[in-house]
Amino acid sequence: MNLLDWIILFGTLLFIVLYGAWKTKETKNIDGYLKGDNNLKWWMIGISIMATQASAVTFLSTPGQAMDDGMRFLQFYFGLPLAMVIISVTMVPIYYRLKVYTAYEYLETRFDLKTRTLAAILFLILRGLSAGITLYAPSIVLSTILGWNIAFTTVLIGMLVIIYSVSGGTKAVSLTQRQQMTIIMGGMLLAGIMAYSKLPESISFTDTIQIAGELGKLNIVTTDFSLSDRFNIWSGLLASTFLFLSYFGTDQSQVARYLGGKSIAESRMGLIFNGLLKIPMQFIILFIGVLVFVFYLFNQPPVFHNQTLKHQAAQTIYADSLAQMESGYNAIYSEKQKAVHNLVSGIQSNNETIIQSAKAEYNLARKKEDSVRLAVKKTIASAVPGSKTQDRDYMFLNFVLSYLPHGVIGLILAVMFSAAMGSMAGELNALSSTTTVDIYKRSIRQEGSDRLYLNASRLFTIMWALLAMVFATLANQAENLIQFVNIIGSLFYGTILGIFLVAFYLKSVKSNAVFVAAIIGEATVLACYFFLLRRNCLFILQHYRVCGSGVAGMAAPVSG
Repeated sequence: MNLLDWIILFGTLLFIVLYGAWKTKETKNIDGYLKGDNNLKWWMIGISIMATQASAVTFLSTPGQAMDDGMRFLQFYFGLPLAMVIISVTMVPIYYRLKVYTAYEYLETRFDLKTRTLAAILFLILRGLSAGITLYAPSIVLSTILGWNIAFTTVLIGMLVIIYSVSGGTKAVSLTQRQQMTIIMGGMLLAGIMAYSKLPESISFTDTIQIAGELGKLNIVTTDFSLSDRFNIWSGLLASTFLFLSYFGTDQSQVARYLGGKSIAESRMGLIFNGLLKIPMQFIILFIGVLVFVFYLFNQPPVFHNQTLKHQAAQTIYADSLAQMESGYNAIYSEKQKAVHNLVSGIQSNNETIIQSAKAEYNLARKKEDSVRLAVKKTIASAVPGSKTQDRDYMFLNFVLSYLPHGVIGLILAVMFSAAMGSMAGELNALSSTTTVDIYKRSIRQEGSDRLYLNASRLFTIMWALLAMVFATLANQAENLIQFVNIIGSLFYGTILGIFLVAFYLKSVKSNAVFVAAIIGEATVLACYFFLLRRNCLFILQHYRVCGSGVAGMAAPVSG
């Protein structure tokens, strides 16, 4: 990065922070702080919902997901439009009729205080952990670029968000998210255009699509059913529908966005707007990842994308081993590039025989590459104990830093920071409102002035921001950030949604039955998760014992 990149990056961030604080400096009551004075239009609601959901994880990790696994992750969002319709028809009118600040207030009206408190606590745990992941993603960026301690970068980003989210609450969040989404989509589209422009002149856009398709990266719809497969048409239409019902219908970070609408109609239109545009947005982001994948077919990718960690490992006794493996990796790339050129020749001449032969050559070279990359990761893990060697989240970032021109680099980094700040601000606002309304005001300090609750909300915002900085350390153990976010959600959303579905549709079920069932259900989900996690860990250890001797030979340092 040069001076221009830093000016664009920090100029963008400071503009967002100062704009949000200045525009909402008159927020002096709890209504304005938690609901934005109910003056948001439908398009502002839609953008705010999308910005809260689309954190830096989306733009940092999703392109890498496409580069590694293709576009089938898009199926995860197929249930979103259906969920938006159901929420608009059933949940939104009830929230407006009761004039609630949070979704969990309704549960006390329908059931009792303990059920409301249980749902609120589950949400606070879920969203508190997720806020940590949201904060961790951009911390990766700065720590990778500057070699700074990740704890320092985490605090830096958290403090920037605190400034305007504490100042203006919901209104500040919604206002700044408009600018953030403009920067985000403009920057990502520019990255995609730049990736395509750097392909050889002989490769047309049609050729690019065909190359990606032949190599399995345009696998948008997969109909095979497997319990071990997270992304297919069945999980997209069934599981994700319920997940999005819970997320947008019961998660205060999203409910708060449309509770601030001018009317029921504005809120409904904002939700439908999100349902219609979210899938195209994810398609674009994934497709950018595919373009970068094709780019790396003609330009050699690094053997390990986290360059900072690789350099650390290269300063140890494992340096010679890493150098030898990288040399072997370079030789394999030459084989793969020959296969790629043969594939292009077959596509341009429409010769199926050449295409199939080239794909077989490519797949063979790719397996060799994967083997070397695995050995490199194991070597780095030995060289830097406790390090995270999964580098999928660094693939897109490494492309940006290595190949895009100065100025554009600063803009893309601003995209990631803007996304993180927008999403985290929405989450902090939701955590603060739930803690204030459902816990503090309802069960701790029932009698108090409007000023007291406003100040309490601001203090809770700061408290949750500090906790998010602590939770961010947990994300360092995640295999892939975009998957980790969804795993955390799946642990709690089912129970929360179950409580709300009973509340809305099963009027004969009373509070005690729901409360007990929710406790049992959540305990069962957590037990299943930790049992499967433990079983997978044991399997990995056993597999390592069987294969360890072969890998150890590749990973061991070369003696003098």
